[in-house]
Amino acid sequence: MAILQDLKFALRSLARAKGLSATVILTLALGIGANASIFSVVRGVLLRPLVNRDESRLVYIRQSAPGNRTENSTFSVPEVIELKERLKTLTALGQFSTITFTMVGLGEPRQVRAGVVDGSYFEVMGLRPVLGRLLNAGDDGPGAAAAAVLTHRFWTTGVHADPTVLGKTIRLGLRSAVIVGVLEPSVPYPAETELIANVVTSPHHLSATMVTGREHRMTELFGRLAPGADVEAARTELRAVHGGIVKEHPEAYPAKADYRIDAVRLRDQITSRARTVLLVLLAASGLVFIIACSNVANLILARSVRRESELAVRAALGASAATLRRTLLAESLLLCGTGAVLGVAIAQPMVAVMGQYAARFSVRALDLTLDASLLLVGVALAMVAAVLLAFVPRLPSADAAHGFALSSGGLRITGATNRRLRLFAVTQIAASFVLLAGAGMLLRTLLTLQAKDPGFQTSRILAVNVPVTSYGRTPEQVRGFYREVQRRITAVPGVERVAFGSTVPWRDAGGFGDGFQFSVEGRTRTNAEDDPRARFRSVSPGFFAALGIPLAGGRDFTEADRNGAERVVIISQSIARQLFPGQDPINRHLMWTDGVMKFIGVTTEARRIVGVAADIDDERIDPGRVMTVYHPFEQELGGGRLFVHARSDPYSLVPVITRIVRELAADQVVERAATLEDVRAEVLAPDRLNAIVFGGFAGVALAISIVGVAGVLAFSVSGRTREFGIRLAVGSQTRTILTGVVGEGLSMTTIGVVAGAFGGFALARLAGSYIQNVQLPGLLPVIGAAAVLLVAAVIGSLLPAVRAARVDVVQALRAE
Repeated sequence: MAILQDLKFALRSLARAKGLSATVILTLALGIGANASIFSVVRGVLLRPLVNRDESRLVYIRQSAPGNRTENSTFSVPEVIELKERLKTLTALGQFSTITFTMVGLGEPRQVRAGVVDGSYFEVMGLRPVLGRLLNAGDDGPGAAAAAVLTHRFWTTGVHADPTVLGKTIRLGLRSAVIVGVLEPSVPYPAETELIANVVTSPHHLSATMVTGREHRMTELFGRLAPGADVEAARTELRAVHGGIVKEHPEAYPAKADYRIDAVRLRDQITSRARTVLLVLLAASGLVFIIACSNVANLILARSVRRESELAVRAALGASAATLRRTLLAESLLLCGTGAVLGVAIAQPMVAVMGQYAARFSVRALDLTLDASLLLVGVALAMVAAVLLAFVPRLPSADAAHGFALSSGGLRITGATNRRLRLFAVTQIAASFVLLAGAGMLLRTLLTLQAKDPGFQTSRILAVNVPVTSYGRTPEQVRGFYREVQRRITAVPGVERVAFGSTVPWRDAGGFGDGFQFSVEGRTRTNAEDDPRARFRSVSPGFFAALGIPLAGGRDFTEADRNGAERVVIISQSIARQLFPGQDPINRHLMWTDGVMKFIGVTTEARRIVGVAADIDDERIDPGRVMTVYHPFEQELGGGRLFVHARSDPYSLVPVITRIVRELAADQVVERAATLEDVRAEVLAPDRLNAIVFGGFAGVALAISIVGVAGVLAFSVSGRTREFGIRLAVGSQTRTILTGVVGEGLSMTTIGVVAGAFGGFALARLAGSYIQNVQLPGLLPVIGAAAVLLVAAVIGSLLPAVRAARVDVVQALRAE
């Protein structure tokens, strides 16, 4: 039981060095805790199996149009039918369309995001119910009864896991549907939804434009591999079949759009956005672990030098090298084991924080829980650290008993020991530099985005979703409803202006990709494919004034611009500059030419341009060149977004607005009230989280590095006491010694910064060959990181430098 004796001896030895032990344990706990938490998130998001039956056979099929800058154009019903008929490597295809319903019947009226699926969807996906049943082939087709399945998350949070919800009838827009089941907990892909319904619940899905329109693409497609087929075979067949379809229908696939098709495993598709950020986080936590181990190695090495006499005595008394190394290993195991326990304790709350962060990139992170992997990772890291630290110290040589180590109680620092100490410190600084430069890049990105001027007011503009609900109302009644809402809210004290629009800036971004094709009067068209594209927006009179968007020419919409009157539009300045250079666009005409327009009920007749509005980018925080066409709200009904310009606190108006709307329509949805300033802050949240998370890693690394530099210099000063005494005795100035020690710290830091710069560049190049979108920090973050480290080095060097400069000459000369 020699190991038990070694552990007892190690415990007594470490008890005599409480400060060092506490520093080592805390440093290791930070390194181990960070790595254990990140690994737990990586395992939960990237490695954990899906609940779907035979998930390895599940594939996601994606159609894209790079020429239109559309990464996922989804599929139309005719395309799905033809793929089903021609594919052999896939046994079945499941369809999923994301749609928004106004739901009445489960608490307050609300908008819900729903999935509309065919009867084979759940069978293809390999999912099961926890209550009732799922949709099947009997629920397919226009003659089926309307049915819906609640997702598990909505069932538990929205209706508090009420088992009596089965059989209840709810209204989804125009139709009533019966709740037939609750889905098991599963990854909500392609969208997080509250419920999943059959096709008959959506009149739009039964319309001729949906069923026959090849360009009307809104369906996500999933497939199950046939026995013996793999993803590559399915991909090859898909491309061949898709190529044939494109040739058969050239009018639906413009050559400029460059339509393509691909297939990937469902797991890879689900985790694709999270993979890069999680791997970068894993690398960051790995750097923190390297820094922590380097710092601890410094402390252990320094302690071993101080114990050189003790080890030499034990060697002289017959202790073998293996025995001494075992003693050191016992100490390392105690330190690292305690650090691991504390690290796992730290990791538990970190997992929750990291899970919320990762949920921005993958829905798999929504339900992360702690599991045994966290403990296993902590133990594994502790064992690795213990073994490394046990072999850092140099054991005394065989003739140590006859040498200086026994004859003198003084501290001797050999050149090799000094070099090893400095090597560990330089390693810490290099790793810290990489983290600081990365965090600086993210912080600069965040600050740049926050400083961008959106081109309109945000602070006192309240946006409220009051979506169009057409059940029981004619289009004219809907228009009258919005007119009356606008009139009544305008009369409320504290309200300055009221307007309606089709989209809330940033929050409703990405609905129609790069926009729709259009042409203008007088422009020569060589090919319809060359028509420019613009965003389609619908706004009420006063919208531009309410949001503070200046008109560069012409007029605003008026009450006269109603349905049945001459169709008019307002264009953005980018359209005016590009298509009417040096000309006045007012009273010229614009026509939509995109084939999709007929599917969303927009006519292609000419519209007179009556105004030019300043460019505003309502989709990107970093605004770019914007092509936008605005229509009068009453001529082209939009998505029902209410904008209220308040004189003081906008949120104080929410109860009044809700009451007014509900007085006019008791079942009307009124939700998601937020100022545009808060909407912008919410969109910036991922960038802010990036800066906070990586800044936290960098801060921990910097703190450990400062301790490491200070420790090396303090140890160096303690070993050079006699030298400093002699130098002071022969006339050296105090400031010379002071600047010399600080210079040593700066020298180590400079070497570490240079090593970190080269190492970081090499690491980024290596990562770039495996991970997409790896970016190098710009010059400013690099200079900033170097400056922070150099300042930190000066601060960390001051205490040892002052100690060296205050050496007592007489005591120093007597020290040895």
